[in-house]
Amino acid sequence: MKKIIPLYLVLMLVVLIVIIFFSLGVSKKMVVVKDGNIKQIPIEMQVGVYQDADCGMVIDELKDASQVIIKSGKSWFFHDHGGFVKWLEDKEFRDSAKIWVMSRDTKKWIDAREAFYSQTDETPMRYGFGAYEKREEKFIDFDTMRLRVLRGETLQNPAIRKQLLGKQ
Repeated sequence: MKKIIPLYLVLMLVVLIVIIFFSLGVSKKMVVVKDGNIKQIPIEMQVGVYQDADCGMVIDELKDASQVIIKSGKSWFFHDHGGFVKWLEDKEFRDSAKIWVMSRDTKKWIDAREAFYSQTDETPMRYGFGAYEKREEKFIDFDTMRLRVLRGETLQNPAIRKQLLGKQ
């Protein structure tokens, strides 16, 4: 009996390790691109299900989420507005794509080209551009936001951060 107990414990440990290994091997399928959105309307997103098409991170909150949808119905998802700007820049559908952003003030999906952008919000990738439906004094329009992202004039840049926030 004394010889069977250690053998039994080792066997149980091996079984436990195999179970843990296989459970870790089963990965959750993340949504990066979704087909079939011919109407180009915003897709209701859930946190932890969608993956950012630019940086690959899981979208774990929606306050700075955005969606790029093309006429064929393909939709891509982002967790920071600066990410979709960079990602979209070299795409042939850059000007024709429908872009939806989550509004920080009304908490609904709005047209990105009609939105107003703060330059100093804390965003997941530190670009700093929160989208708003209602204009406030220091907000900028879509074209200005896009240009600043492409030039690197974001909160990621220490000089711009200091200029906008007065700190590094």
